[in-house]
Amino acid sequence: MTLPGFSLLAQACALEPLIVANQLAGRRLYRLQAFTPEGGEVASMADISQAASPPFERASLELDMLVVCAPSPLPPMHESTVTGRLRQLGRSGVVLIGVGGGTELLARAGVLDGFRATLPWQRFAAFTRDFPRVRLTQQLFEIDRDRLTCGGGTAAMDMMMTLVATHHGSELAERVSEHFVLERVRMADEPQQVPLRARLGHAPAPLVDAVMLMEANIEEPLTTHELAEHLGISRRQLERLFKKYLQAVPGRYYLDLRLKEARRLLRGSDLPAGEIAMKTGFSSPAHFSTAYRNHFGVTPREERL
Repeated sequence: MTLPGFSLLAQACALEPLIVANQLAGRRLYRLQAFTPEGGEVASMADISQAASPPFERASLELDMLVVCAPSPLPPMHESTVTGRLRQLGRSGVVLIGVGGGTELLARAGVLDGFRATLPWQRFAAFTRDFPRVRLTQQLFEIDRDRLTCGGGTAAMDMMMTLVATHHGSELAERVSEHFVLERVRMADEPQQVPLRARLGHAPAPLVDAVMLMEANIEEPLTTHELAEHLGISRRQLERLFKKYLQAVPGRYYLDLRLKEARRLLRGSDLPAGEIAMKTGFSSPAHFSTAYRNHFGVTPREERL
């Protein structure tokens, strides 16, 4: 189902993997049907109209999945018919998928209460305020039982190819990925790349500068004392800023950044673990392995397996 102002990119990223899966499998694995809230044509954000579709109220309760593509932020709308139908579909066991503002529409219908969910990072603060019963995360996408949500844009493609792998095996999903000339399918627990200033909100400039220094010095980490000297403040002042705004000491926050970069390299490159250890500032492979296991619960070798 598409709502007025939807993103053509997000819609294509959600649907094209299913269409290509059909082509590569040589049979119809997925049969698609389009709906709009009131029926008829719906114009995208680019003012390109989608062909006329039946109204959403005609959506069968026997659907397997429903993908909701909507603009973000979701504009005010008279939605009683739409949200009521979403609740009916949810009670009938239909898998509900929110793309972009689709997550907000599902939340308005109450079908995400008690579920983990995510949406475009620009809406995190407003969504948390408006829907406290939804367990919001900042991940690339979320799959929680029969509710799927994503950060919009290309994250929809990673989510849907993960779904194809669940339904029909990883080999087919890899072939779909190759069709789109993608280096890899990103995993759900990878964070959205939220701009630094947005992540830190109204934090003081020295804290923003400290995090920027950390991100620029992953291979050769700076000590907390060196960071404070670069910023022209005392070590104690720096530690107070991190505790107040990030609920962490500088060393722990820095280690978290380095380990996340290590995980990205383990998942997205063929570099040996020893070389990744050096690139992320660890003195030895053994030290790297211990720190990685303590943080993520698996060793670097198990991460790759």
